[in-house]
Amino acid sequence: MRTTEQWLSEYGESHRNHTNKLIHWICVPAIVFSLIGLLSSVPLGGLASLFPPAFAPFVNLGTVFMLVSLLFYLRLSPVMFLGMVVIATLVVWGNYQLALVSPLPLWATSLVIFTVAWIGQFIGHRIEGKKPSFLQDLQFLLIGPAWLLSFIFRKMGIRY
Repeated sequence: MRTTEQWLSEYGESHRNHTNKLIHWICVPAIVFSLIGLLSSVPLGGLASLFPPAFAPFVNLGTVFMLVSLLFYLRLSPVMFLGMVVIATLVVWGNYQLALVSPLPLWATSLVIFTVAWIGQFIGHRIEGKKPSFLQDLQFLLIGPAWLLSFIFRKMGIRY
């Protein structure tokens, strides 16, 4: 398995253009948020009854996907895992809140965000002149958020 630095370095090779980086700072979080929103729209039926009622809204495919993704980040690094736990919590909670206030169903709002964000990503890569990393290895879909988090960690002086 690649090290965290190897993953981030390889991902960074197709993300050197300033405009593409800026687009990624907007679109990667939007894609993560909207993907979890789409997946959160898929309830897990009777499983919700196994949890206290306060947790029932979070028993869905979106939460399961985030939990499984966190295992990937744990393999990368404990510090990256902890950072992603914070992000995952915010994403799941944010989608729950969006579902409460949006006039549209969560899946519809998420689908619009997801589509617009992916269009942005492909525009960024067109500007960059390089194909998205995930076309080479699907695991890069999980590296994108970690790549952004690595910049935040470096600014804060946190070693990951």
